[in-house]
Amino acid sequence: MPHIPLPEGVPGPRGPMLFRPETAEPMSEMAEVLMRGPSTLTLAERELIGMYVSAQNDCRYCQTIHGAVAAHHLGATEEQELLVQQIKCDPSTAPISPKLKALLKIAGHVQQGGKHVTAEDTVQAREQGATDLEIHDTVLIAANFCMMNRYVDGLATWTPDDPDFYRQRAANLAQHGYTGSASRS
Repeated sequence: MPHIPLPEGVPGPRGPMLFRPETAEPMSEMAEVLMRGPSTLTLAERELIGMYVSAQNDCRYCQTIHGAVAAHHLGATEEQELLVQQIKCDPSTAPISPKLKALLKIAGHVQQGGKHVTAEDTVQAREQGATDLEIHDTVLIAANFCMMNRYVDGLATWTPDDPDFYRQRAANLAQHGYTGSASRS
């Protein structure tokens, strides 16, 4: 049950965004730029960063929807869904690039608190091929997801249980993005 009156049956951040639409627009625009704008990080990599931070924050809605979007970008197979679960649990042993592992480490440190990111973290990421822009965007994606996780969980928004809901919603987000009321995660 949400802590404030939110539109019934509207999941995750969409309910509070409908409650206060003037804040929804800039939040959606930020998500669109970070998650779908020009970048050398793939759409899947950016979604995996958001999913990982959300999992570390124990935000069930965000980790589930963004894991589903990542799996969709990777091919939407059962194998890709299992890969997402492996990354969520232990990215250090997942079959992903060393660069993504280094960026997920940075994202995990941002989740703990910005000052947990060290010079060694950024050096390791650069050694694995990460650019300064990729490091910047990883930190900003992680920080943005921390805010959204707290927004969703702080208001106790509705979190569906059906995995097919997330698969269908992921396909919609992958196609239409994060701007517009019909497309918000």
